Amino acid sequence: MPEKSMRNAINDALSEEMQRDDSTYLIGQDVGEPGGSFAVTRGLYDEFEEGRVIDTPISEAAIVGSSAGAGMTGSRPIAEIMYADFMGLAADQVMNQAGLFKYMFGGDVTVPITIRTVNGGPGANAAAQHSKSLHGLFMHMPGVRVVLASTPHDSKGLLKSAIRCDDPVVFFEHMELYNREAEVPEKSYKIPLGEADVEREGDDVTVVATQKMFYHARDVAEQLAGEISVELINPRTVKPLDTETLVESAKKTGRVVVADESVVQNGPASYIAERIQQEAFYHLEAPVEVVGVDDTPIPFSPPLTEAVVPDDEDIETAIRDMPRV
Repeated sequence: MPEKSMRNAINDALSEEMQRDDSTYLIGQDVGEPGGSFAVTRGLYDEFEEGRVIDTPISEAAIVGSSAGAGMTGSRPIAEIMYADFMGLAADQVMNQAGLFKYMFGGDVTVPITIRTVNGGPGANAAAQHSKSLHGLFMHMPGVRVVLASTPHDSKGLLKSAIRCDDPVVFFEHMELYNREAEVPEKSYKIPLGEADVEREGDDVTVVATQKMFYHARDVAEQLAGEISVELINPRTVKPLDTETLVESAKKTGRVVVADESVVQNGPASYIAERIQQEAFYHLEAPVEVVGVDDTPIPFSPPLTEAVVPDDEDIETAIRDMPRV
């Protein structure tokens, strides 16, 4: 099985789905001949006929708003927004339009749009306006599904499922993971939305980790092997959330750490921790620990960024600080 970067795995998924379904098209800023800000769509402009890969002016509201209308009338748009930070400019189109149309029209319409955007990026020193992880914001919006791409294999399978979904999906990639390589099947495959992956089985503590935090947690699990047995879970999607898999793991290990590169206050990690504590309360040996970002903008300064954004050390500390009988 060949190894591919996450960038190339996503590109393959886009190409395969656009070949499979003529109603699918790509729209966004510089997605055409330039190949996107992160070169994810490179080559697709030449591969497909005119009108299937559309470059737009700088208007996130127009990109998502037009996609919502097209989705209602039979197309399956894939909209690219360069950074999650700029999703605020399209929040109305997601929150008050795309996410609600199916409900408002009594189920007579669907809005099958996929919005690809980029989370995180503190390691790239992209500063406060280009480094936020905002998946938690879209978890609050009814009718919208939220996917977090972490590995090349998952990215391809999840994106294909997102494109075929009849509901709006916000698909978060991660700036610092595009060059990560892993084995990816050449054949077409899908990964269901709402199905977590138990990456590593363990007995002493469960670590639920998303995107870049997943790699930090995997490194910690390997370092602690022989001392503390870590069960590592990648939730893949946070809406819908595979609560059943998380709870079953928590019941087995009795201790849980949730690591996510977003603000802890009212954030995804806090929500996941609450769901686990609610449903596995009598099986837990300690409160669920949450590892995330402080309530502060992401600094430009590398030392300050290191102080704000969690890493291996923070996850290991959370694991070691949990009380043991």
